[in-house]
Amino acid sequence: MDYKKIASDVYNLAESDEPIAPLVREALQVIEQCLDQYGQDHVSLSFNGGKDCTVLLHLYAAVLTRKVLSTHKPIFALYIPDPSPFLALEEFIKIATQDYHLDLFTCNLSSDIQLPVESVTPGVSTPTSLKGSNGYIGHSLQTRPVGAARGGEGMRRALELYKSRFPDVQAILVGTRRTDPHGTTLSHRNVTDPGWPAFERINPIINWAYSDVWTFLRKLNVPYCTLYDEGYTSLGSTYNTFPNPALLVTDSDSSNTLPSSLTTVVNNPNAMCFVEPTLPKSFMNGFGPFTIIANNPHQTCFADPTFESESLRGSIETLGPFQVLASDPNTQCHAEVNDRSANGASLPPRYRPAHELQDGALERAGRVSGAIPPVIPEI
Repeated sequence: MDYKKIASDVYNLAESDEPIAPLVREALQVIEQCLDQYGQDHVSLSFNGGKDCTVLLHLYAAVLTRKVLSTHKPIFALYIPDPSPFLALEEFIKIATQDYHLDLFTCNLSSDIQLPVESVTPGVSTPTSLKGSNGYIGHSLQTRPVGAARGGEGMRRALELYKSRFPDVQAILVGTRRTDPHGTTLSHRNVTDPGWPAFERINPIINWAYSDVWTFLRKLNVPYCTLYDEGYTSLGSTYNTFPNPALLVTDSDSSNTLPSSLTTVVNNPNAMCFVEPTLPKSFMNGFGPFTIIANNPHQTCFADPTFESESLRGSIETLGPFQVLASDPNTQCHAEVNDRSANGASLPPRYRPAHELQDGALERAGRVSGAIPPVIPEI
């Protein structure tokens, strides 16, 4: 990871005329002020592999390079896993740990049950019976938050563990945004609630919107977890997190034909491009090669299927238009199939990537509130 390039890119963006520039400047100033007060050795970063803390990590790396000039020193960070985390998420955390040189401490709790890290239900006081207890905490409290911060009991215990291991850490950088369930009343800096380990929570991107996060990540080509390219917009546990239904590719997005679309790009717009889809024979159901003539890059061409029997001739209406483009001479011909096979069987649903979500209010539409881990029977 090129720290100098990170710093240059981030600070140049902050001073640019881009709409996101004021938010980047604000976040950088919050981080700089935190380091001025505490120093790098007393600051840690909460990193769970999500998009928000990935933005924060990139910002923090930029500040350390520009202001502290100690990139040789590992970045203190803590990871508080959700129960049943995604393998792809944990793999990304490993990669980010290496790329950004994180000194990452994973707060693994010893408990008979999986305690929730976050919760969105009304806050309650920390039950006395839970303090110092590692056992079952009861169904009514299992998914309820602890304290006004609306964090789960798993979060509180994880921070207790971290404080006991790293007592010199006084401030934790957190990627909370105001649109998060527990972020409405937060500011850039908030101390933890009574009954919680003593830290100051630093929230540099508290005023960022969902779209701002993706603008930053994509504009600076920041690596992020691959789950976001599969339609996930908010990540939690495997049993309560699903692709966002607002990103589902529907019939209105792509034709119900077979194949659904064919894009042909050639280096000579007057040439004839012969395209033979390399699909399983069961998909093609006997259709032969398609010939696309690209003498007009704006026209709509139609395939002329080769039928081996009269029984297949009735399926001609299942073939849709093929768009011909000649704008990129380096792109080869390729075919896409739709969500339904030739015999009508449904294929797995497809989702657009997270950055295409238009309404940030639907960010958590793929999360199931109050879901609990599935019970695994004893063998």
